[in-house]
Amino acid sequence: MYAYQAAFIVGITNICGKDRTMRSKSDHRIAVVWLVATAWAFLAVGVAQADFIFGEPEMLGPGVDSARIELWPRLSTDGLSFYFIRTDDYQGPHELWMSAWVPEDNSWDTATYLGPWDDVSSYQSMLSVPGVTTADGIEMFLPLKRVGGCGGVDIWTATRPTVDDPWGAAVNLGSVVNSSTSDTMPWISADGLELYFSSDRLGGYGSQDLYVTTRESVHDPWSEPTNLGPAVNSEAWDTRASLSPDGLLLFFDSHRPGGYGHLDMYVARRATHSDPWEQPVNVGPVVNATSAEELPLVSPDGSTLFFDSDRLGGLGPHGIWCAPIIPIVDFNGDEIVDCVDICIMIDCWGTDDALCDIGPMPWGDGIVDAQDLIVLAEYLTTDVNDVNDAG
Repeated sequence: MYAYQAAFIVGITNICGKDRTMRSKSDHRIAVVWLVATAWAFLAVGVAQADFIFGEPEMLGPGVDSARIELWPRLSTDGLSFYFIRTDDYQGPHELWMSAWVPEDNSWDTATYLGPWDDVSSYQSMLSVPGVTTADGIEMFLPLKRVGGCGGVDIWTATRPTVDDPWGAAVNLGSVVNSSTSDTMPWISADGLELYFSSDRLGGYGSQDLYVTTRESVHDPWSEPTNLGPAVNSEAWDTRASLSPDGLLLFFDSHRPGGYGHLDMYVARRATHSDPWEQPVNVGPVVNATSAEELPLVSPDGSTLFFDSDRLGGLGPHGIWCAPIIPIVDFNGDEIVDCVDICIMIDCWGTDDALCDIGPMPWGDGIVDAQDLIVLAEYLTTDVNDVNDAG
């Protein structure tokens, strides 16, 4: 064991004591500050394991909400720009709008109209938007129905030399990726090497399936798409996939039986980027209602789930909602986060124990380490009964 690791374990043992009783609050907080500072010395990475819950969904506020239809939430990587589609009719025409975050008011500003959603020039202000553009903001992917395509709706791409340049004309990805039917709702991974989309092409498991195409580098051609298989797809409608910021969770919406409403959101995990996706699970009744919940999107910091829905409570017939993603931090269920929970975490130190793997994202990273302790420290001496009961 390295010297700093040994010192860390000795320190936490002294704080917890053999009987794991609480010290005074002041001593407790001082010790936690020391522990967090020490913990930075040995960060590690691994696979996604932990559980989390969702808080109660809310509308985004008057800057975004209206009496019209709002769809397709997309958030910039810096979290300061919110893009969405607004329309009066689900069948179109659709408009692209953008709202800026106002930190002083802790709210979204009045949205600005950018142009038709299917016009590449409307996306000029998008510097880096997960799922829509690559991380550098110079390549964009959109589902478009245009003359010269391969099918009903195809995936098209546009590029620009720098984020200060205008987008070039949209180019069809071609018959290797697109089929003679409908290929839609693309999601490009942050590294630009995985492109997820939904399609009703022949050979699937349901009325619409999720597929992925890959490439070795951003300069290489796309491979023939691969169906995500029966572990992910069902005999029903599975569509509109999105990746979590770390690429280890796959969110999508589905008509499959066993849900809570007309259309539910689901999530699948994978241990690493090279592992297959596991069986998806319904994200639960806190965010899925008896209505339709679709187009799930996780914020870049992993703290919030955005989605659109026709549930009751909005200003219009269909709006955009958000719900906090909350790590489960009360490990022993005594309704307070304290030294006992720290000791439970230390007992799991260096393992992939899902209970204590709560950072840096709420679903963890596959190893209990300093990232998890830092998250836990944010909740110390907090009564978490109300928070953990939210799901």
